[in-house]
Parts: sequence; C-alpha cells; structure tokens
Amino acid sequence: MRFYKKITLKDGRECVLRDCRAADARQALELFLKTHAETDYMLSYPDENTFTVAAERDYLAEIGASNDGIELCAEMDGTMVGTAGISYVGDKYKVSHRAEFGVGVLKKYWGLGIGRALSEACIACAKEAGYVQLELDVVADNLPAVRLYESLGFTEFGRNPKGYRSRKNGWQELILMRLELK
Repeated sequence: MRFYKKITLKDGRECVLRDCRAADARQALELFLKTHAETDYMLSYPDENTFTVAAERDYLAEIGASNDGIELCAEMDGTMVGTAGISYVGDKYKVSHRAEFGVGVLKKYWGLGIGRALSEACIACAKEAGYVQLELDVVADNLPAVRLYESLGFTEFGRNPKGYRSRKNGWQELILMRLELK
C-alpha cells in the first residue's frame, strides 16, 4: 500500500506523511528506539527490541508490498519524526475484518498535529484495505492520546487494569478502543 500527503502543522511548518520503504529501515528503527525511550506509554522498552536494521528492512519491504497493511512515517526537513501503522489481527475469516493500529511521535514534536495526521492517514488506509474495525490499546493515564482517539471516533470497549507492567510506575491500566469503519 502506498501513501503520500503534505500537511501544514499547527506552527505553520510543513510535514510529509508517506509510506515507509525498505530504504528507510535504519531511520525507522532509530525512531522506534527513541520514541520508546521518551515515554512510558509504549508497549516495550528500547532494550527489549530484537529488531536489526536488516529485519526492519525486510518488514518494511513486506508490508509495503501488501494490500492490507502499511507503515507510515512523518518527515520534517528530511528527518523522520513519527511513525504509525496498521496490520491485520489475523488471516482467519473470523478476524480478517479487524486491524490493529499504533502510532509514535518524537516528544519534541508532540502537540503539532502529527499524531492526529498519522492517525487519520491510518484510518483512511484501513478503509482502503477493506477493514471493518480498527483497534488500539492506550494507557489510561495518557489523556492526550485518549482524547485524540475519542475525537477520531474510537470508543472504549474494555479495560485491562494490569495491561502493562511499567518499570517506573507499576501497573498501567489499558483502555481497549475500536473504530467502526463501515
């Protein structure tokens, strides 16, 4: 799946949203590690990552060739500052209508509209891929993210009080959210 869009951020600067390609592997992996180090709201810690640049390259090549998934990046002045993606929950008939969604933006760029733009792009791509439902988990204490997802139409369908075990803050409650696309 391919994607390209120029947007103007809240501060007037321009940002490009596009599909990540295999050639972006090193920068995408470095961004992944940075975003996972900057906040305790992500699924994993940087030291838990087992991906190599070669593995990231293979992943980006595979998802880039698919019709049902995408990894997007946000670039400013040629520098990757955020990523987001969708992937199928499973290939079995009973779950083939569902996709999972995730997004990460460098802390320096929070509040500019990049997370919203990446999220909207992923929603558009999920619709194009034919999904009926887009799903995500968000740490309940991450109020800006919760508000963003609600403003995009996501609704809560459950909570997991011990969804994440933080090294810093103990248990983190996860809100399970979904967006109906059709």
